[in-house]
Parts: sequence; C-alpha cells; structure tokens
Amino acid sequence: MFERYQGGESAILVHVNFADDSEREDLEELELLSDSAGVSICAVLTGSRSSPQPKFFIGTGKVDELAALVQMHQADVVIFNHSLSPAQERNLEREVKCRVLDRTGLILDIFAQRARTHEGKLQVELAQLRHLSTRLVRGWTHLERQKGGIGLRGPGETQLETDRRLLRDRIKYIQKRLEKVSRQREQGRRARKRNEIPTLSLVGYTNAGKSTLFNRITQAGVYAADQLFATLDPTLRKVELPDAGPVILADTVGFIRHLPHDLIAAFKATLQETRDADLLLHVVDCADEQMRENIDEVDSVLEQIDADEVPVLMVFNKIDKLEQPSSRVELNEEGKPRAVWLSAQEDLGIEGLLEALNQLLAGVLVEHRLILPPSASRLRSRLYAMNGIVNEAFGEQGEFVVDIRLQQADWHRLLKQEGEQLARFISD
Repeated sequence: MFERYQGGESAILVHVNFADDSEREDLEELELLSDSAGVSICAVLTGSRSSPQPKFFIGTGKVDELAALVQMHQADVVIFNHSLSPAQERNLEREVKCRVLDRTGLILDIFAQRARTHEGKLQVELAQLRHLSTRLVRGWTHLERQKGGIGLRGPGETQLETDRRLLRDRIKYIQKRLEKVSRQREQGRRARKRNEIPTLSLVGYTNAGKSTLFNRITQAGVYAADQLFATLDPTLRKVELPDAGPVILADTVGFIRHLPHDLIAAFKATLQETRDADLLLHVVDCADEQMRENIDEVDSVLEQIDADEVPVLMVFNKIDKLEQPSSRVELNEEGKPRAVWLSAQEDLGIEGLLEALNQLLAGVLVEHRLILPPSASRLRSRLYAMNGIVNEAFGEQGEFVVDIRLQQADWHRLLKQEGEQLARFISD
C-alpha cells in the first residue's frame, strides 16, 4: 500500500534533551530498542531544546547536520527517540532523503518481529494500522488524483479515501477477531475462578527478567533474552505450591516509558490477564540506575488498565549484579511478605519467593485424618484431584487411612457438597 523507502539495517539515532522531565527520554534505552529491532547504529545526533520545533521537531541547523550524517554513512533509516507528528515525519524525510521513524514506530516494528501467536499478530497489526492511519498521506505522491477503473471505487473517490476506507474495514475485522479471542480467554478465566485456582501475573518494565523468572519457576522454556520486548505473547502455566496448591502463572509483555496508547488498546486482551489476576509479581531490575522511574512507569500503566487495585508482591531481580548480593524476603507491618530479593538467572532466592507465595495464597489450612471405606472411592478420587491428600495408608479391614490438608474454603465447600457422610469419616 505504501510507496516508502526500502529500510535496511543501518540507522542514525536522534535524541533531544528537553528541560521538561515529562518530555525527557533515555538515550541508552533508544540504543537498546534499536538493538532489539536488529538495526546497526551508524551515528547518534544529540541536541537540546526547550520545546519541539513545529516543522521538523529539531532546529533547521540540526536538520542539515542530520542530512549530512545520512549522506556520509549512507544510512537507511533515521530513528527519533521521541513521538513525531505525521507532518514532522514527512518534512524530515523530504530533507534527509531517507525513511524517518519515531519511537512509537520503532516499538511497533519490534512487536511485529516478536509476535508468534495468531492473537499476538492480530494485536500488533491493529496497533500498526491505528498508527499508520494518521500517516497515510505520506504513502502516496498522487493523493488527490482520482483513479478510474470499473468496479474499483465509488464515484469521485480518491486514492487516499480508498486507503482510509480499506484501513477502517481491516481495523473492524481485526477488532472482531480479537473480541472473539477475548471471549475465549474470559471463558478460561471463569473456569479457573470456578475451580478457585489463583492466577499470578508477572508484570514489570521490559528486560527486568520476567521470562527468566517464569522459566525458573515453571520450567516452561519460553524465549528469554537480554533485550527489550523479548516476550510479547502471553504464556500461562500451572504451578504446584506446597501449601497453596495449584496456581496459574502468567508471563506478560513488558512495559516501557511512554508506552503508545495504541499498543495499550491493542493488547487489551493480553493485559486482561493482569487486571483479573489475584496477585501481581512486579519484577524489578534492582541493578538499573533508573529503578525508581521504572517502578513508577509500571504503576502508571497498571493504573491505565485498571489493575492498580490488585495486590502486589515486589520481586527485585538481578541481585547478582549488585556489589553485595543478598537474597531475602521483606515483611510488612502485618508480618506478610511485601518484597523478595533474588536472581532468576543465578537461581538465588527462588525458594524464598515460593515460600512468600505460599504465605500470601495459602490462607487458613484445615488438616484432618479420614477413615474411608472401599465404597468411598469416589470421595477419595476427589480429594486426590484437589491435591488434598498428604499421606495415605491401608487399615487392617482394607479401609483407606488418609491425612488431608485443604484450604478452609475448599474444606467447607466439600462439607457442604458431601454432607454428613464426610463428617462420619473424620477420626481426629
């Protein structure tokens, strides 16, 4: 659809320092994003401004300097560490004679490379279409020229109008498909709620080590790498905790500073796992100099998706990169775990995390010894299905002597369903 420059692997990065903290971006993060996208950085152009210039975002002197760098290095793309308007992108491309990409476009490109599942690809395409719909004008050099042809378009419809109509139709189609996926996910969540299986969701800034921790706990073998947005598609696995029983652990996409709203909207189905979780594990790279800013950014995104009321356990990862690494569990005023310090890469402190999860999820446990006759095999099978039997032996008369341990809620539900028959089997 787009008559655009054929992008390659070499790029010029542009970073502007603004006096306003809300406009400020991190140059090192842009370099990591570029590396994740697979581009080779030829040069970095930096500057300082009090506010963006309306036409080019940067000053005319910097535009000339940028054009010279592109010519010198024969760069294929210029990447800005900021959000550009469609007009600014178009004006810059005209001056520097190569493709210009802003921060949002770069993140979208990385997401497009990482998407593996059908749902993930649909979500990325939806975000790309919403982003490109405002930039259609730069895709054509014949925008207002009407194009004839039997059955091609309505009377007087220009090429630009046709493209906009096709985009709207495609966006509606993808939204319907994602709504279907969302309904399927909702059915799975309702089934887990009926079975009272708690859901834990890993959240955190991108490259905090969520997937490495996920693999360490679940042995799932999902893709994990030291790069931004290594994980895009959500992965769910069941984990057995000694006291709390089975839980569902979800690995989700990482957040980033000034995450585009189109991405948040497109990944609504994925982020729903976070909003409906019983507990969030907020994974933090404790060796990052911007740790506090990253925590604030994750909290901001959680607020945007209405997940700020979900209980949180802080997980400070990568303690192996600290001068004095020490794995530990911090407790709050009520004596419950509030933070865990560990290293998922070096397998330090994982046991402390599992114990903290046990304390937060186990609740009040009920322990009993039951004498079950052979005729109660259905009840015995149900107790096994609930992971409630901790020990079993055979009596002299062929009966089953079982020691059970269940959460109080599960025990009361079992009593209600089995009635007096279950009470007769208790031999404490």
